[in-house]
Amino acid sequence: MVQKKSQSGKTVTVEQVGSPIRNSQIQRATLKGLGLNKMRRRRVLEDTLCVRGMIARVRHLVRVIDED
Repeated sequence: MVQKKSQSGKTVTVEQVGSPIRNSQIQRATLKGLGLNKMRRRRVLEDTLCVRGMIARVRHLVRVIDED
């Protein structure tokens, strides 16, 4: 699968490190929005304000691996 880069070319790699079991539905939906649904899954996302806001909302469940 080809990764499409954003216009600015910046990406961020995010890994899920926490379980959403005892968290709210909003946090579960945010993880799904980031493309994370199982432990240790990684996603390469474009670095936008929306993605940064989603990461901030579930910062206790995810880890930022790499910022390009």
